[in-house]
Amino acid sequence: MPESFKSRLFRWKFNLFPAYRGSGGRVTYISDDFMEVRVKIPLWRRTRNYVGTIYGGSMYSAIDPIYMLMLIQILGPDYIVWDKAAKIRFRKPGKDTLYAHFLLTQHEIQEIKHLANTEKSVDRIYNLKLVDNPGKVYAQIEKTLYIKKK
Repeated sequence: MPESFKSRLFRWKFNLFPAYRGSGGRVTYISDDFMEVRVKIPLWRRTRNYVGTIYGGSMYSAIDPIYMLMLIQILGPDYIVWDKAAKIRFRKPGKDTLYAHFLLTQHEIQEIKHLANTEKSVDRIYNLKLVDNPGKVYAQIEKTLYIKKK
């Protein structure tokens, strides 16, 4: 699905936001419905650590807020969405640009809405990989999000 003016504008503004800009990561694509986001983390002076690979903090901070922002945009103002927990497992040193692909489905959104209407709150776990261009895994991330109907 192509980007809309709204999702493109959101991407531009978000990439300029100082806290995210400092991560060295860049959001490269947001679908019109915010159900898909792509992020890249290049190896350059801002992301390079002492030994010349991508700093682990850059890897994590580049992907940290994405699922939360996607769900805030999709669910709207009737829901509270917060990051609750995260785990990251570094598999290899990042020696090249890394990529992350975030994807939500309509089934997932409907399930969240149903659970939020019937439960006090909902915790959802999302798994994500940071990969290079050929698809080799450099880090695996598990994000837990807290969701509640207002």
